Amino acid sequence: MPSLHDTRNYHLHHPVDLLTEFTVCESLGNPGSPYLRALGMTRAYGALLGDRLVERGLLRKGCRLCEIGGGYGSLMRGLLEAHGDLAERVAMVDLSRVLLGRQQRALDPWKDRVSFVLGDALEVLPAISGVDLFLINEMIGDLPVWTNLHPNDLPPEAAALIDRYRLAIPENGSFHFNVGAIRLVEAICRSGIPAFLSEHCCDPIIPREMPFLVKDLATGGWPREIRLTAHSEYTIRFSHLEQVARALGRKVETGSLLELIGYSNVEKARFIFNARACSTDEQALVFEFLDHVREYRWLIIY
Repeated sequence: MPSLHDTRNYHLHHPVDLLTEFTVCESLGNPGSPYLRALGMTRAYGALLGDRLVERGLLRKGCRLCEIGGGYGSLMRGLLEAHGDLAERVAMVDLSRVLLGRQQRALDPWKDRVSFVLGDALEVLPAISGVDLFLINEMIGDLPVWTNLHPNDLPPEAAALIDRYRLAIPENGSFHFNVGAIRLVEAICRSGIPAFLSEHCCDPIIPREMPFLVKDLATGGWPREIRLTAHSEYTIRFSHLEQVARALGRKVETGSLLELIGYSNVEKARFIFNARACSTDEQALVFEFLDHVREYRWLIIY
């Protein structure tokens, strides 16, 4: 039977602990991260993302940023440490009071220009104005998902979106549908504000230099459930998000998160991944990171 999966109750009423789940942002959250050392990298994830946004002209002097679903505040802390001279104002929006408190502590050095908003992304985003860029990192997998749909018996909401944007669905068998992520992209597009998004995906892009990363990868193309502590998330079909954004007149750019952060030690990655080499702590960390990050994509909506 179709059902609407929703994590709002979890984020509202549970003490969210991001250390019980693997996230790229927390793994590379600070320069002392063991994952960064193992990968031979020095810049934290927020700094790396800031670098890429500067290169694309999205992060510039006087920029007003809004991060939605900012976790422990690690991304924004790293970004401000590296590019704080460019950010005039920052707004942090989160559904979890616990996480918002963590963000306040992480961003205390910049408290004179950071504000915090407790709210639901799908309700708050359409009302936001006066910002130049949305950052939505590793959050959209928490948004509502229609689960166990059948192509010939779709809920009206899902059917309307699939028809409006001519979204591909399986010809037979059950599938899951990222209705919340699509609604969020609709709101972003209607706001006219650029956005960066990233998340686990079900239609990954493997770096051309690292074809070995496809080994044993779930590449069926349709969202799957990821069971976590006290809740589940679902992977994202990024091709649907691209299609919605283009239909609403926006330009998009997308790719592998591994490429975006700039990891390029192909020979080391090939040896560790193909051999499943985990005989040292460093090899184990590299393997764990590659095994997770290969499923991640990023999307910029201009």
